[in-house]
Amino acid sequence: MRWIVFDYGEVICHRTAELPKVASLLGVPQEVMEPAYWELRDPYDRGWTDLEYWTELAARVGISMDERQAAELTAVDVSGWLSVNPDTLTLLDDLAAAGYSLGFLSNAPASHGRLFRQQPWAERFEHMVISGELGIAKPDAEIWAALIATLDADPAECVFLDDKQVNVAGAEAAGLHGHHWTGVEGARLRLAELGVL
Repeated sequence: MRWIVFDYGEVICHRTAELPKVASLLGVPQEVMEPAYWELRDPYDRGWTDLEYWTELAARVGISMDERQAAELTAVDVSGWLSVNPDTLTLLDDLAAAGYSLGFLSNAPASHGRLFRQQPWAERFEHMVISGELGIAKPDAEIWAALIATLDADPAECVFLDDKQVNVAGAEAAGLHGHHWTGVEGARLRLAELGVL
């Protein structure tokens, strides 16, 4: 195994805790806002601009949106996805120390990706692939082709770890090894099965 590729959301980082603040800024109850927040995430991850995302979300909950509000909501939203799991960072460091190359593949808006690249943990990765920058997303076949081209690797040399089974299945269909992430210990066991660590 040459490349160990990590998803971001709920693998490297914790699930956002900022949804109450997002709802407050929108002026609607969280239980009204949250379904639209998640339902619209796929097109946002596939290249919608921040303004497009928040405008559509606002329309769904019956309010208006302007560029200033969208920028404020984006800043709060991104901040909610920056709390990282220290145990995952330790695993990354252990893998790097053992000589493995680390890759990053996240379904995330382009604005989030720009901020992710500026975080201290980002220097651990040789390559970072962000769906919103490419206009394609997991689990589609095109994203795995883009990943493999970026890594300049054979799929069989790569293992991909993600908290969503559908994305793991997509990786495996593209020839990568996969692991459905439920925590660091399970990941370490799976990597050991593959001869890693």
